[in-house]
Amino acid sequence: GNEDTQELIAVLGKYQAKATFFVVGEWVDKFPESVKALHDAGHSIQNHSNTHKHYPKLSRDEIIKDLNACNDKIEKVTGVRPTLARPPYGDYDNAVIEAVNAAKMTSVQWDVDSLDWKNYGVQNIIDTVCNHKSLDCGSIILCHLGAKYTSQALDEMLTKLQDMGYEIVPVSKLIMTEGYHMDANGMQIKD
Repeated sequence: GNEDTQELIAVLGKYQAKATFFVVGEWVDKFPESVKALHDAGHSIQNHSNTHKHYPKLSRDEIIKDLNACNDKIEKVTGVRPTLARPPYGDYDNAVIEAVNAAKMTSVQWDVDSLDWKNYGVQNIIDTVCNHKSLDCGSIILCHLGAKYTSQALDEMLTKLQDMGYEIVPVSKLIMTEGYHMDANGMQIKD
């Protein structure tokens, strides 16, 4: 859904936080005004597939076609072509990463899952993120538009994260595009 888009924009704006929104092409079709509003507020709009299929079950050409279809939709609304892709369900393997690379994109994964999609309450989301064992500089926190409690949790979560010394930035400011290698855990290590 998109019912909380404006509220999320307002809360992020209150903290001068810029986020990355990985959107599905079908969502862009349904809510182009929300995509435009997020982009106009200075947030990064990136690719979460066109149809939210499990990429490891698709061929390389099907993945590239799906990514490009979503990229075309996002670019039509924002004027900016995505460079990052978050495979649906966090489901990927080497073949998926190679297909994403062939589409001239970088595959992204999160390391802190808010579990907001479970609809288990505001305080649980805040605690899950702010007390997560993996939370560190460079962490990518996964939250969802349209999840029942995310917009309500965001204000306190951002307050706590900033009090802990974190700055919220788009994913593109966190990742290296050259001069790095990946360790066995998928972490980027500067060469």
